[in-house]
Amino acid sequence: MVGDLFDSGPGADVPAGYRPLADRLRPRTLAEVIGQRQVLGPEAPLTAMLASGALSSLIFWGPPGVGKTTIARLLAHETDLHFVQISAIFTGVPDLRKVFEAAKIRRQNGQGTLLFVDEIHRFNKAQQDGFLPHMEDGTILLVGATTENPSFELNAAVLSRAQVLVLERLGSEDLERLAQRAEAELDRDLPLDADARAALLQMADGDGRALLNLIEQVAAWKTDATLDTSALTKRLMKRAAQYDKGGDSHYNLISALHKSVRGSDPDAALYWFARMLEGGEDPRYLARRITRMAVEDIGLADPQAQAFCLQSWQTYERLGSPEGELALAQAVAYLALAPKSNAAYVAYKGARRTAKETGSEPPPKHILNAPTSMMKDQGYGAGYAYDHDAEDGFSGQNYFPDGMERPQLYQPVERGFERDLKKRLDYFTRLRDKRET
Repeated sequence: MVGDLFDSGPGADVPAGYRPLADRLRPRTLAEVIGQRQVLGPEAPLTAMLASGALSSLIFWGPPGVGKTTIARLLAHETDLHFVQISAIFTGVPDLRKVFEAAKIRRQNGQGTLLFVDEIHRFNKAQQDGFLPHMEDGTILLVGATTENPSFELNAAVLSRAQVLVLERLGSEDLERLAQRAEAELDRDLPLDADARAALLQMADGDGRALLNLIEQVAAWKTDATLDTSALTKRLMKRAAQYDKGGDSHYNLISALHKSVRGSDPDAALYWFARMLEGGEDPRYLARRITRMAVEDIGLADPQAQAFCLQSWQTYERLGSPEGELALAQAVAYLALAPKSNAAYVAYKGARRTAKETGSEPPPKHILNAPTSMMKDQGYGAGYAYDHDAEDGFSGQNYFPDGMERPQLYQPVERGFERDLKKRLDYFTRLRDKRET
Protein backbone atom coordinates (compact mmCIF):
# COMPACT_ATOMS: atom_id res chain seq x y z
CA MET A 1 0.00 0.00 0.00
CA VAL A 2 1.42 3.42 -0.95
CA GLY A 3 0.29 4.96 2.31
CA ASP A 4 2.61 2.64 4.23
CA LEU A 5 5.59 4.41 2.66
CA PHE A 6 4.72 7.50 4.64
CA ASP A 7 4.05 5.82 8.01
CA SER A 8 6.70 6.32 10.65
CA GLY A 9 4.95 6.14 13.98
CA PRO A 10 6.68 5.88 17.36
CA GLY A 11 8.43 2.59 17.74
CA ALA A 12 8.97 2.08 14.02
CA ASP A 13 11.84 -0.28 13.24
CA VAL A 14 15.16 1.41 12.53
CA PRO A 15 17.26 -0.19 9.79
CA ALA A 16 20.55 -1.67 10.96
CA GLY A 17 23.87 -0.10 9.96
CA TYR A 18 25.07 3.46 9.75
CA ARG A 19 22.90 6.20 11.21
CA PRO A 20 23.75 9.86 10.67
CA LEU A 21 24.60 11.85 13.77
CA ALA A 22 21.52 14.03 13.30
CA ASP A 23 19.33 10.92 13.45
CA ARG A 24 21.13 9.48 16.49
CA LEU A 25 20.67 12.74 18.39
CA ARG A 26 17.01 13.17 17.52
CA PRO A 27 15.22 14.11 20.80
CA ARG A 28 13.07 11.41 22.38
CA THR A 29 10.94 13.85 24.39
CA LEU A 30 9.89 17.46 23.99
CA ALA A 31 12.02 18.32 27.03
CA GLU A 32 15.12 17.32 25.04
CA VAL A 33 14.41 19.74 22.21
CA ILE A 34 17.02 22.48 22.07
CA GLY A 35 15.72 26.00 21.55
CA GLN A 36 12.17 27.06 20.62
CA ARG A 37 11.26 28.15 24.15
CA GLN A 38 8.65 30.47 22.65
CA VAL A 39 6.53 27.44 21.71
CA LEU A 40 7.78 24.81 24.21
CA GLY A 41 8.45 26.84 27.37
CA PRO A 42 6.37 26.56 30.58
CA GLU A 43 3.77 29.12 29.46
CA ALA A 44 4.14 28.52 25.72
CA PRO A 45 1.32 27.43 23.35
CA LEU A 46 2.28 23.77 22.86
CA THR A 47 2.79 23.26 26.58
CA ALA A 48 -0.65 24.71 27.29
CA MET A 49 -2.30 22.58 24.57
CA LEU A 50 -0.75 19.36 25.86
CA ALA A 51 -1.63 20.19 29.47
CA SER A 52 -5.27 20.76 28.53
CA GLY A 53 -5.40 17.72 26.24
CA ALA A 54 -6.61 19.92 23.37
CA LEU A 55 -3.98 19.84 20.64
CA SER A 56 -5.18 21.71 17.55
CA SER A 57 -3.96 21.63 13.97
CA LEU A 58 -0.71 23.57 13.62
CA ILE A 59 1.46 25.30 11.05
CA PHE A 60 5.16 25.47 11.93
CA TRP A 61 6.80 28.41 10.18
CA GLY A 62 10.56 28.65 10.34
CA PRO A 63 13.89 28.14 8.57
CA PRO A 64 15.39 24.69 7.90
CA GLY A 65 16.99 22.71 10.69
CA VAL A 66 15.17 24.19 13.69
CA GLY A 67 13.15 21.12 14.72
CA LYS A 68 9.83 21.29 12.84
CA THR A 69 9.76 17.57 11.96
CA THR A 70 11.10 16.49 15.35
CA ILE A 71 8.53 18.48 17.32
CA ALA A 72 5.69 17.13 15.16
CA ARG A 73 6.88 13.55 15.72
CA LEU A 74 7.12 14.10 19.48
CA LEU A 75 3.65 15.67 19.60
CA ALA A 76 2.25 12.50 18.04
CA HIS A 77 4.05 10.42 20.66
CA GLU A 78 2.81 12.65 23.53
CA THR A 79 -0.82 12.40 22.35
CA ASP A 80 -0.80 8.72 21.26
CA LEU A 81 -1.57 9.68 17.68
CA HIS A 82 -0.27 7.67 14.74
CA PHE A 83 2.42 9.73 13.01
CA VAL A 84 2.32 9.96 9.23
CA GLN A 85 4.81 12.11 7.36
CA ILE A 86 4.51 13.27 3.76
CA SER A 87 6.25 15.88 1.65
CA ALA A 88 4.26 18.20 -0.59
CA ILE A 89 7.08 17.98 -3.12
CA PHE A 90 6.68 14.24 -3.72
CA THR A 91 3.01 13.66 -2.90
CA GLY A 92 0.24 13.81 -5.47
CA VAL A 93 -3.55 13.67 -5.20
CA PRO A 94 -3.74 9.82 -5.42
CA ASP A 95 -1.23 9.55 -2.55
CA LEU A 96 -3.25 11.99 -0.46
CA ARG A 97 -6.41 9.94 -0.99
CA LYS A 98 -4.63 6.83 0.30
CA VAL A 99 -3.33 8.72 3.33
CA PHE A 100 -6.84 9.98 4.17
CA GLU A 101 -8.39 6.52 3.67
CA ALA A 102 -5.84 4.94 5.98
CA ALA A 103 -6.51 7.67 8.58
CA LYS A 104 -10.27 6.95 8.38
CA ILE A 105 -9.67 3.27 9.05
CA ARG A 106 -7.49 4.09 12.06
CA ARG A 107 -10.15 6.43 13.37
CA GLN A 108 -12.78 3.68 13.11
CA ASN A 109 -10.41 1.46 15.11
CA GLY A 110 -10.06 4.10 17.82
CA GLN A 111 -6.73 5.72 16.89
CA GLY A 112 -6.21 9.24 15.62
CA THR A 113 -3.65 10.36 13.04
CA LEU A 114 -1.22 13.26 13.18
CA LEU A 115 -0.43 14.06 9.55
CA PHE A 116 2.81 15.99 9.19
CA VAL A 117 3.08 17.77 5.83
CA ASP A 118 6.55 19.06 5.07
CA GLU A 119 6.77 22.03 2.66
CA ILE A 120 2.98 22.38 2.85
CA HIS A 121 3.14 25.66 0.92
CA ARG A 122 4.08 23.62 -2.17
CA PHE A 123 0.52 22.28 -2.42
CA ASN A 124 -1.73 24.34 -4.68
CA LYS A 125 -5.05 25.83 -3.54
CA ALA A 126 -7.13 22.83 -4.60
CA GLN A 127 -4.80 20.40 -2.80
CA GLN A 128 -4.85 22.53 0.35
CA ASP A 129 -8.65 22.61 0.23
CA GLY A 130 -8.59 18.81 0.17
CA PHE A 131 -7.37 18.76 3.79
CA LEU A 132 -10.33 20.75 5.13
CA PRO A 133 -13.07 18.08 5.45
CA HIS A 134 -10.66 15.64 7.09
CA MET A 135 -9.50 18.30 9.55
CA GLU A 136 -13.08 19.24 10.39
CA ASP A 137 -14.37 15.71 11.03
CA GLY A 138 -11.32 14.73 13.11
CA THR A 139 -9.89 12.20 10.66
CA ILE A 140 -6.51 13.94 10.86
CA LEU A 141 -4.78 16.46 13.04
CA LEU A 142 -2.75 18.47 10.54
CA VAL A 143 0.74 19.75 11.34
CA GLY A 144 2.20 21.60 8.39
CA ALA A 145 5.76 22.86 8.05
CA THR A 146 6.80 25.75 5.85
CA THR A 147 9.79 28.00 5.35
CA GLU A 148 7.59 30.61 3.63
CA ASN A 149 5.23 33.15 5.14
CA PRO A 150 1.91 31.30 5.70
CA SER A 151 -0.04 34.53 5.19
CA PHE A 152 1.03 34.54 1.56
CA GLU A 153 1.37 30.83 0.78
CA LEU A 154 -1.51 29.07 2.58
CA ASN A 155 -5.26 29.30 2.03
CA ALA A 156 -7.24 31.40 4.47
CA ALA A 157 -9.48 28.38 5.10
CA VAL A 158 -6.54 26.25 6.24
CA LEU A 159 -5.12 29.08 8.36
CA SER A 160 -8.49 29.60 10.05
CA ARG A 161 -8.44 25.97 11.23
CA ALA A 162 -4.83 25.89 12.40
CA GLN A 163 -2.63 27.87 14.74
CA VAL A 164 0.59 29.26 13.27
CA LEU A 165 3.66 28.83 15.49
CA VAL A 166 6.91 30.54 14.54
CA LEU A 167 10.10 28.51 15.04
CA GLU A 168 13.31 30.52 15.15
CA ARG A 169 16.82 29.79 13.93
CA LEU A 170 19.00 28.44 16.73
CA GLY A 171 21.13 30.94 18.61
CA SER A 172 24.81 30.48 19.47
CA GLU A 173 23.99 29.10 22.94
CA ASP A 174 21.57 26.57 21.46
CA LEU A 175 24.15 25.48 18.88
CA GLU A 176 26.81 25.11 21.59
CA ARG A 177 24.49 22.85 23.62
CA LEU A 178 23.88 20.79 20.49
CA ALA A 179 27.63 20.54 19.87
CA GLN A 180 28.20 19.34 23.42
CA ARG A 181 25.48 16.74 23.02
CA ALA A 182 27.14 15.58 19.81
CA GLU A 183 30.53 15.27 21.54
CA ALA A 184 28.93 13.17 24.27
CA GLU A 185 27.39 10.89 21.63
CA LEU A 186 30.72 10.59 19.79
CA ASP A 187 32.55 10.13 23.12
CA ARG A 188 35.27 12.63 22.18
CA ASP A 189 35.82 16.36 21.91
CA LEU A 190 36.13 18.10 18.59
CA PRO A 191 39.77 18.85 17.66
CA LEU A 192 39.16 22.61 17.52
CA ASP A 193 40.45 25.57 19.50
CA ALA A 194 37.97 28.11 20.89
CA ASP A 195 37.98 30.39 17.85
CA ALA A 196 37.64 27.49 15.41
CA ARG A 197 34.77 26.09 17.46
CA ALA A 198 33.01 29.47 17.32
CA ALA A 199 33.62 29.57 13.56
CA LEU A 200 32.09 26.09 13.20
CA LEU A 201 28.94 27.21 15.01
CA GLN A 202 28.75 30.27 12.80
CA MET A 203 29.05 28.12 9.68
CA ALA A 204 25.81 26.36 10.64
CA ASP A 205 23.92 29.67 10.33
CA GLY A 206 21.32 28.73 12.95
CA ASP A 207 20.58 25.32 11.37
CA GLY A 208 20.90 22.50 13.90
CA ARG A 209 20.88 19.76 11.27
CA ALA A 210 23.62 21.55 9.33
CA LEU A 211 25.72 21.84 12.49
CA LEU A 212 25.50 18.13 13.22
CA ASN A 213 26.50 17.33 9.64
CA LEU A 214 29.51 19.66 9.98
CA ILE A 215 30.46 18.10 13.32
CA GLU A 216 30.26 14.64 11.79
CA GLN A 217 32.72 15.72 9.09
CA VAL A 218 35.13 17.23 11.62
CA ALA A 219 34.94 14.19 13.87
CA ALA A 220 35.91 11.95 10.94
CA TRP A 221 39.21 13.77 10.37
CA LYS A 222 42.22 11.75 11.43
CA THR A 223 44.25 14.30 13.37
CA ASP A 224 45.80 14.55 16.80
CA ALA A 225 46.38 18.30 16.51
CA THR A 226 44.05 21.03 17.66
CA LEU A 227 42.91 22.94 14.59
CA ASP A 228 42.60 26.71 14.40
CA THR A 229 40.12 28.69 12.31
CA SER A 230 42.39 28.80 9.27
CA ALA A 231 42.83 25.02 9.25
CA LEU A 232 39.09 24.52 9.76
CA THR A 233 38.04 26.77 6.88
CA LYS A 234 40.53 25.11 4.52
CA ARG A 235 38.99 21.72 5.21
CA LEU A 236 35.36 22.76 5.49
CA MET A 237 33.17 24.86 3.21
CA LYS A 238 30.94 27.44 4.84
CA ARG A 239 27.26 26.71 4.54
CA ALA A 240 25.52 29.07 2.12
CA ALA A 241 23.32 31.63 3.82
CA GLN A 242 19.60 30.99 3.56
CA TYR A 243 18.18 33.24 0.87
CA ASP A 244 15.39 32.77 -1.63
CA LYS A 245 15.23 35.50 -4.26
CA GLY A 246 11.51 34.91 -4.70
CA GLY A 247 10.57 34.11 -1.14
CA ASP A 248 10.24 35.51 2.34
CA SER A 249 13.97 36.10 2.90
CA HIS A 250 14.07 38.34 -0.16
CA TYR A 251 11.32 40.61 1.13
CA ASN A 252 12.64 40.63 4.69
CA LEU A 253 16.12 41.69 3.63
CA ILE A 254 15.03 44.39 1.19
CA SER A 255 12.78 45.75 3.95
CA ALA A 256 15.77 45.79 6.31
CA LEU A 257 17.89 47.59 3.71
CA HIS A 258 15.22 50.20 2.97
CA LYS A 259 14.53 50.94 6.64
CA SER A 260 18.24 51.17 7.44
CA VAL A 261 18.63 53.80 4.71
CA ARG A 262 15.55 55.65 5.97
CA GLY A 263 16.99 55.45 9.49
CA SER A 264 20.27 57.09 8.36
CA ASP A 265 22.42 54.10 9.34
CA PRO A 266 25.00 53.52 6.57
CA ASP A 267 26.64 50.57 8.36
CA ALA A 268 23.38 48.64 8.69
CA ALA A 269 22.34 49.60 5.15
CA LEU A 270 25.62 48.34 3.68
CA TYR A 271 25.34 45.14 5.74
CA TRP A 272 21.90 44.26 4.37
CA PHE A 273 22.99 45.28 0.88
CA ALA A 274 25.92 42.86 1.18
CA ARG A 275 23.69 40.12 2.61
CA MET A 276 21.47 40.30 -0.46
CA LEU A 277 24.43 40.21 -2.83
CA GLU A 278 25.91 37.23 -0.97
CA GLY A 279 22.55 35.49 -1.32
CA GLY A 280 22.71 35.88 -5.11
CA GLU A 281 20.35 38.84 -5.53
CA ASP A 282 20.36 40.52 -8.95
CA PRO A 283 22.27 43.84 -8.57
CA ARG A 284 19.89 45.41 -11.09
CA TYR A 285 17.00 44.76 -8.73
CA LEU A 286 18.97 46.45 -5.95
CA ALA A 287 19.80 49.39 -8.24
CA ARG A 288 16.09 49.89 -8.94
CA ARG A 289 15.15 49.68 -5.26
CA ILE A 290 17.95 52.06 -4.25
CA THR A 291 16.68 54.62 -6.76
CA ARG A 292 13.18 54.15 -5.36
CA MET A 293 14.54 54.95 -1.87
CA ALA A 294 15.94 58.23 -3.20
CA VAL A 295 12.55 59.15 -4.63
CA GLU A 296 10.49 58.11 -1.60
CA ASP A 297 12.65 58.96 1.41
CA ILE A 298 15.13 61.65 0.36
CA GLY A 299 13.05 63.47 -2.21
CA LEU A 300 13.67 67.20 -2.53
CA ALA A 301 15.69 67.35 0.68
CA ASP A 302 18.59 66.37 -1.62
CA PRO A 303 17.60 66.62 -5.30
CA GLN A 304 21.01 65.20 -6.28
CA ALA A 305 20.30 61.86 -4.59
CA GLN A 306 18.11 60.55 -7.39
CA ALA A 307 20.68 61.53 -10.02
CA PHE A 308 23.44 59.93 -7.94
CA CYS A 309 21.51 56.64 -7.86
CA LEU A 310 20.87 56.71 -11.59
CA GLN A 311 24.55 57.38 -12.25
CA SER A 312 25.51 54.48 -9.96
CA TRP A 313 23.06 52.24 -11.78
CA GLN A 314 24.56 53.29 -15.12
CA THR A 315 28.07 52.69 -13.76
CA TYR A 316 27.07 49.16 -12.79
CA GLU A 317 25.73 48.54 -16.29
CA ARG A 318 29.03 49.75 -17.76
CA LEU A 319 31.35 47.86 -15.39
CA GLY A 320 29.32 44.79 -14.44
CA SER A 321 30.12 42.65 -11.40
CA PRO A 322 31.93 42.84 -9.10
CA GLU A 323 33.37 46.33 -9.66
CA GLY A 324 30.01 47.86 -10.58
CA GLU A 325 28.53 46.77 -7.27
CA LEU A 326 30.85 49.23 -5.52
CA ALA A 327 29.02 52.07 -7.27
CA LEU A 328 25.73 50.75 -5.88
CA ALA A 329 27.29 50.47 -2.42
CA GLN A 330 28.34 54.12 -2.66
CA ALA A 331 24.77 55.04 -3.54
CA VAL A 332 23.53 53.13 -0.46
CA ALA A 333 25.95 55.02 1.80
CA TYR A 334 25.04 58.35 0.17
CA LEU A 335 21.32 57.80 0.68
CA ALA A 336 21.76 56.72 4.30
CA LEU A 337 23.59 59.96 5.10
CA ALA A 338 21.43 62.26 2.96
CA PRO A 339 18.80 64.52 4.59
CA LYS A 340 15.43 62.78 4.56
CA SER A 341 12.04 64.04 3.47
CA ASN A 342 8.91 62.37 2.16
CA ALA A 343 7.08 65.69 1.88
CA ALA A 344 6.81 65.51 -1.92
CA TYR A 345 5.70 61.86 -1.67
CA VAL A 346 2.99 62.78 0.85
CA ALA A 347 1.95 65.74 -1.30
CA TYR A 348 1.72 63.51 -4.38
CA LYS A 349 -0.49 60.98 -2.58
CA GLY A 350 -2.62 63.82 -1.24
CA ALA A 351 -2.97 65.28 -4.74
CA ARG A 352 -4.08 61.91 -6.12
CA ARG A 353 -6.62 61.55 -3.33
CA THR A 354 -7.95 65.07 -3.85
CA ALA A 355 -8.14 64.53 -7.62
CA LYS A 356 -10.34 61.48 -7.06
CA GLU A 357 -12.59 63.39 -4.68
CA THR A 358 -13.10 66.39 -6.98
CA GLY A 359 -13.87 64.30 -10.04
CA SER A 360 -14.18 66.28 -13.32
CA GLU A 361 -14.08 69.83 -11.99
CA PRO A 362 -12.77 72.05 -14.83
CA PRO A 363 -9.91 74.54 -14.42
CA PRO A 364 -10.95 78.16 -13.84
CA LYS A 365 -11.60 79.88 -17.16
CA HIS A 366 -9.02 82.63 -16.64
CA ILE A 367 -6.14 80.13 -17.02
CA LEU A 368 -7.55 78.47 -20.16
CA ASN A 369 -6.24 79.37 -23.61
CA ALA A 370 -8.68 80.95 -26.06
CA PRO A 371 -7.47 80.19 -29.60
CA THR A 372 -10.95 80.86 -31.14
CA SER A 373 -13.37 83.78 -30.89
CA MET A 374 -16.09 81.48 -29.56
CA MET A 375 -13.86 80.47 -26.66
CA LYS A 376 -13.11 84.12 -25.97
CA ASP A 377 -16.84 84.78 -25.88
CA GLN A 378 -17.16 82.01 -23.32
CA GLY A 379 -14.70 83.84 -21.07
CA TYR A 380 -11.67 81.64 -21.71
CA GLY A 381 -8.50 83.52 -20.67
CA ALA A 382 -10.45 86.53 -19.39
CA GLY A 383 -8.70 88.19 -16.49
CA TYR A 384 -5.55 86.08 -16.67
CA ALA A 385 -2.63 87.84 -14.97
CA TYR A 386 0.73 87.20 -16.65
CA ASP A 387 3.09 86.54 -13.73
CA HIS A 388 6.15 88.02 -15.45
CA ASP A 389 4.37 91.35 -15.67
CA ALA A 390 3.95 91.50 -11.90
CA GLU A 391 6.53 93.57 -9.99
CA ASP A 392 7.73 90.54 -8.00
CA GLY A 393 7.04 87.96 -10.74
CA PHE A 394 4.06 86.53 -8.85
CA SER A 395 0.41 87.21 -9.60
CA GLY A 396 -1.11 85.20 -6.76
CA GLN A 397 -4.05 84.09 -8.92
CA ASN A 398 -6.12 81.01 -8.16
CA TYR A 399 -5.25 77.93 -10.24
CA PHE A 400 -7.68 75.48 -8.62
CA PRO A 401 -11.24 74.84 -9.86
CA ASP A 402 -13.70 77.62 -9.02
CA GLY A 403 -15.32 77.05 -5.65
CA MET A 404 -12.76 74.49 -4.52
CA GLU A 405 -11.12 75.21 -1.18
CA ARG A 406 -7.38 75.54 -1.63
CA PRO A 407 -5.60 72.46 -0.17
CA GLN A 408 -2.12 72.59 1.35
CA LEU A 409 -0.47 69.50 -0.12
CA TYR A 410 3.27 70.13 -0.17
CA GLN A 411 4.74 70.88 3.24
CA PRO A 412 8.55 70.81 3.02
CA VAL A 413 10.61 69.95 6.06
CA GLU A 414 13.38 71.93 7.73
CA ARG A 415 16.08 69.61 6.39
CA GLY A 416 18.52 69.79 3.51
CA PHE A 417 17.50 71.61 0.36
CA GLU A 418 13.85 71.55 1.41
CA ARG A 419 14.72 74.15 4.03
CA ASP A 420 15.25 76.57 1.13
CA LEU A 421 12.12 75.36 -0.61
CA LYS A 422 10.14 76.00 2.57
CA LYS A 423 11.39 79.59 2.63
CA ARG A 424 10.23 80.03 -0.97
CA LEU A 425 6.86 78.45 -0.23
CA ASP A 426 6.34 80.68 2.81
CA TYR A 427 7.32 83.73 0.73
CA PHE A 428 4.75 82.95 -1.97
CA THR A 429 2.12 82.21 0.68
CA ARG A 430 2.64 85.66 2.21
CA LEU A 431 2.44 87.29 -1.24
CA ARG A 432 -0.76 85.36 -2.07
CA ASP A 433 -2.36 86.41 1.20
CA LYS A 434 -1.35 90.02 0.47
CA ARG A 435 -2.87 89.88 -3.05
CA GLU A 436 -6.12 88.40 -1.72
CA THR A 437 -6.32 91.11 0.92
